[in-house]
Amino acid sequence: PCKPATGDGLDNAGSDKDISSIMGFSGFGKKARTFDLDAIFEQTRRTAIERSRQVLGTASSLCSGQTCCECGSDDSDSDSDSEPRIGPLLPPGPTAGGEEVDVGPPLPPGYGKSTADDDDEDEEMQDEDDENPVKRIPDTHEITLQHGTKTVSALGLDPSGARLVTGSYDFSIRFWDFAGMDAALQAFRSLQPCECHQIKSLQYSNTGDVILVVAGNSQAKVLDRDGFQVMECIKGDQYIVDMANTKGHTAMLNGGCWHPKIKEEFLTCSNDGTVRTWDLSSEKKHKDVFKPRSLQGKRVTPTCCTYSRDGKLIAAGCQDGTIQIWDRNLSVHTKFHCRQAHANGSDTSCLTFSYDGTILASRGGDDTLKTWDIRNFKKPLNVATGLTNFFPMTDCCFSPDDKLLVTGTSARRDEGSGKLVFFDRQTLQVVYEVEVASASVVRCLWHPKLNQIMVGTGNGLAKVYYDPVRSHRGAKLCVVKSNRKEKHAEALTQDYIITPHALPMFREARQRSTRKQLEKDRLDPVKSHKPEPPVSGPGRGGRVAAHGGTLSSYIVKNIALDKTDDSNPREAILRHAKDASENPYWVAPAYKK
Repeated sequence: PCKPATGDGLDNAGSDKDISSIMGFSGFGKKARTFDLDAIFEQTRRTAIERSRQVLGTASSLCSGQTCCECGSDDSDSDSDSEPRIGPLLPPGPTAGGEEVDVGPPLPPGYGKSTADDDDEDEEMQDEDDENPVKRIPDTHEITLQHGTKTVSALGLDPSGARLVTGSYDFSIRFWDFAGMDAALQAFRSLQPCECHQIKSLQYSNTGDVILVVAGNSQAKVLDRDGFQVMECIKGDQYIVDMANTKGHTAMLNGGCWHPKIKEEFLTCSNDGTVRTWDLSSEKKHKDVFKPRSLQGKRVTPTCCTYSRDGKLIAAGCQDGTIQIWDRNLSVHTKFHCRQAHANGSDTSCLTFSYDGTILASRGGDDTLKTWDIRNFKKPLNVATGLTNFFPMTDCCFSPDDKLLVTGTSARRDEGSGKLVFFDRQTLQVVYEVEVASASVVRCLWHPKLNQIMVGTGNGLAKVYYDPVRSHRGAKLCVVKSNRKEKHAEALTQDYIITPHALPMFREARQRSTRKQLEKDRLDPVKSHKPEPPVSGPGRGGRVAAHGGTLSSYIVKNIALDKTDDSNPREAILRHAKDASENPYWVAPAYKK
């Protein structure tokens, strides 16, 4: 019988002999090579220790018996009693005993001082910024993107800050790529995803791969980064009274946004009196329906909607001035409700949560901006008034450090200018203003990663404000590039017919380059002959003028002549009266009989 396996395999001496006697062959071939990893690690460690001792020994021999160049002390016996140090040479720094020890080559003069000074300056600058958040506002520089001539009603910026998308009342969406643009600031794509409907809202998903498009129709769309359609929400049945039983919206949309945590879910609100959640993988039906109601239980129209920062709450501002908040998983009854948040009949244009999730800001159509603590939702924390608002999508946003609140003001044409107003979040006092343009400021967006502010105006402009020091990438990428030289497409001089199997006598020379062909044609006196200009006048050099010499052209020319007779028609008729009475020919002879 075979011997049992011992150690890490069969015993070669006994097992092969037994196998050969029983099975008739001399073994299982060459044995696999094994490695002792612990021994390899131990050998590597010892080699590293030896090399470190050699390096330290060389350094100590250089300095032995001499005064150290940096510290000025005699280091001849410093390493005699200490253990050799294993590892790379370190820069100067305090040891455990508090003494300064120099290991390695000397550093440049002033190295430690300059680093310390820079750290002190950074700390001072940081302290100033912490004390005064207004200094963090990036408004020293700006670029202007010309979308069109009508109101820029939607702005969207992807999470990385590389691509901006703008929507307008002219039904179009434009894509702007900061890394690909030059100083000419031209959009690389323009499209009309919803035909003749005004764009209400644009937002990138939290992964930045798709865009939610909300327009004036009843069906929201989802586009990919290049503008191709990914999904279109289904339209509901407009003849069903209970909106919970329809599969989609039946009236014009007012707003929409993505879920902050779930990348496939988004939210829309409509004039049909519902707020609906959707799933990107199911376009045939909505997920949930939330129906805002008035105090009497009647249907009211939501004009804006949003998720909380953690995605657990859904808030909607309604036309009757109420703000209603639901738990995302309970769609029947509201969790928080304020009946008189804004004026009845006004369009609440924006709701947004602070980054810490405790404060809700609402921009009302009654020219106010209010902040609310959702833990005590009975009355607003602070109110700012006198903020003119003409648009149902004028929004507000929090600064990345959560200390400021920003919104825009509207202005009539030739009656002042729209402003970007910054408020202190705690007191809602105006701390800063930026005069944007001689038109209304509709949209504003403060990107936390770029630290740049995007603004959409009522005259078709999208402005980007940035600070060269405190802002990153974004608009800074394209302003430093020079304008590209336009490449004019070279037109083919004639159609080239490819006949690969033609006889050599009929085969045309293949055109290798359009430019070379154009250069050859320029040298050809026939092909480069200047075209004759049109003849002006009666004609010369054998060429006929505009009317030509044919009969048809002569007739056309005479038809167009003015043959009106300005003489008295009565005199023209009576001119023949005498001749008609003396020599009757037509009428009088016929009536004699």
